[in-house]
Amino acid sequence: MNKSMLAGIGIGVAAALGVAAVASMNVFESGPQYAQVLSAVPVKETIKTPRKACRNMTVTHRRPAQDENRLIGSALGAVAGGVIGHQFGGGRGKDVATVVGALSGGYAGNQIQGAMQEGDTYATTQRRCKTVYDNTEKMLGYDVTYQIGDRQGKIRMSSDPGTRIPLDNKGQLALNQKT
Repeated sequence: MNKSMLAGIGIGVAAALGVAAVASMNVFESGPQYAQVLSAVPVKETIKTPRKACRNMTVTHRRPAQDENRLIGSALGAVAGGVIGHQFGGGRGKDVATVVGALSGGYAGNQIQGAMQEGDTYATTQRRCKTVYDNTEKMLGYDVTYQIGDRQGKIRMSSDPGTRIPLDNKGQLALNQKT
């Protein structure tokens, strides 16, 4: 064999080995290596946590009436009105004035005692509580829409994938890898 033939065979073998080595490194891979992220929408859940909110309030109470029918006021008013009415008129007129004074005084005494009882109040402090809710948001993940070639897909991911998701050697999403 001549030298040029041996050199040609050597160069051919070296070229074939080089092509095989490059092919094993996926340089000639025909499919895409990444899926294009079209959208990544955060998915959140609102959690309502109940708690008790209390505050002290001043409450005004009316004291219970000791004389609900206001008899004392009516009686005292009638006596005072009768005495005053007796001062007017003469004869039968004096008697009529006494009766009118007693009736008017009784009514006035009743009303005065009622007003005094209404104004007889006292205040206490009471603790009032109600349930209120604190809202917190919990991140559930991201609803991701992606595209590989001309087909689209959707997946929920725990973190924002960015603009692309790596693919494995079968053209599927490689979700356990970092980009």
